[in-house]
Amino acid sequence: MPKTGERLTWTAAGSGERLEYATLEVPLDHTDPDGERISLALSRLRAGDPARRRGVLIGVTGGPGGDGGLGTGMPSRLAGTPLAEVYDLIGFDPRGTGASTPLRIEVTPTTVPFDSRPPDSVFEAMAADMRERELGCLRAGGDTRPHINTRNTARDLESIRVALGEEKLNFLGYAYGSYVGAVYGTMFPEHLDRSVLDSCVHPRWTWRQQFLAQARAVRENVDRWAEWTARRDNHFALGTTAALAVAAVEGVAAALEGRLGAAVRTSFDGIVGGLATDRSAWERLGLLVGALRAATAEGDDERTAALLAEHATGGWGARASEQWRQSVLEAVTLETEWPTDLETYYADMRVCRERYPYGHGVLRAAPWVGAFRTFQSPEPPTVLARDGYPTGLIVQADGDPMDHREGGEALAELLGHHLITVEDSGDHEVYVLSGSNPRLEAYVERYLVDGVLPPARVSVPGARQAPPVPEDA
Repeated sequence: MPKTGERLTWTAAGSGERLEYATLEVPLDHTDPDGERISLALSRLRAGDPARRRGVLIGVTGGPGGDGGLGTGMPSRLAGTPLAEVYDLIGFDPRGTGASTPLRIEVTPTTVPFDSRPPDSVFEAMAADMRERELGCLRAGGDTRPHINTRNTARDLESIRVALGEEKLNFLGYAYGSYVGAVYGTMFPEHLDRSVLDSCVHPRWTWRQQFLAQARAVRENVDRWAEWTARRDNHFALGTTAALAVAAVEGVAAALEGRLGAAVRTSFDGIVGGLATDRSAWERLGLLVGALRAATAEGDDERTAALLAEHATGGWGARASEQWRQSVLEAVTLETEWPTDLETYYADMRVCRERYPYGHGVLRAAPWVGAFRTFQSPEPPTVLARDGYPTGLIVQADGDPMDHREGGEALAELLGHHLITVEDSGDHEVYVLSGSNPRLEAYVERYLVDGVLPPARVSVPGARQAPPVPEDA
């Protein structure tokens, strides 16, 4: 660990730019401080009002995996907020990600085309593909991989604090970053001041439970959309109950598979899950289901393809030319246990195939690299607690499709933090990153800037509301 107050060498991003960059070396294995070292890429935006400066605020993005290496971009994303006036905003690419020393995987090909409702006949081949993925991680990551975990990322945060010469740090963590912040507070409570944890990992779930909850969260959004649509049957004509609206979706899925194949139906399942999480897209989804139902009934494949192309989401899997990519997700998620009995996964896949096909829920149930793990974590996960640092703030959207609302509620209860629930919202990573939400911003900024917490439990509406389609009389 660097000596207290060690100066970092900051370099401006460009002429006239306020954002600065630096590099900090830390041990790969913090229990062996004289051993191999890795580098962390840091960024800084100095407080806009030095007279009001109250220290540093470090932001940590989601993943695990740093949101594709966007950690050093955090200060820029917060530059227009009141936080930028009173804090030096610090970003960094967590170990293994972005411009920090990378952890990579040797990309291995898949033998099974992705299917949101795969038959039992391909389960073993899907497992074999994942076994090869784990071996690709082993070949590329080697001895580095066991040290890419949350406890070491928290230790990296402490190294950054020391190198900055700060007695305490303030923290803003999104998604997986919320867990990093909770672990840091448990390990280094005397050095954490104000903290906001947004879109939270559940403190008592394994990573497998976290994955499975994503499939459930997407379906909950679909069900809420179906309830909303059923109350507007005059407009959508999908049925006057939620069950009928879901039946209309299933009818389209079956028609698409029958006429155009499983790949097209898989694309539709992804579209349904994606649009259902965005309240502002609910009318689009209702009209799309109706239009697809009509087009498939008429046998108009050209119209069907055009409708799906208009709403298509990104594809799955690595590009054919891609030989290497980042693999922090495959390392961090192995810090909790995974079943080795493949039948456990297959049983859950059958449930997801029937109940949670939307948003590709079966991916959350399928065998993961943890089923074939080639290393054991060097230490157990942190048992979270708050003992010695101030009450913080949790932000959680009730329809978050990635970090189920139960995670935010459980973390607030466990740590004694105050909880802001963003109601009727499918947003993930809410404060600033999901767009303007003035009521939420007022609560978060009053706390981080002035130290004033909102009530222990308070709700705000989501930023993206459902369209003003009138309910049936």
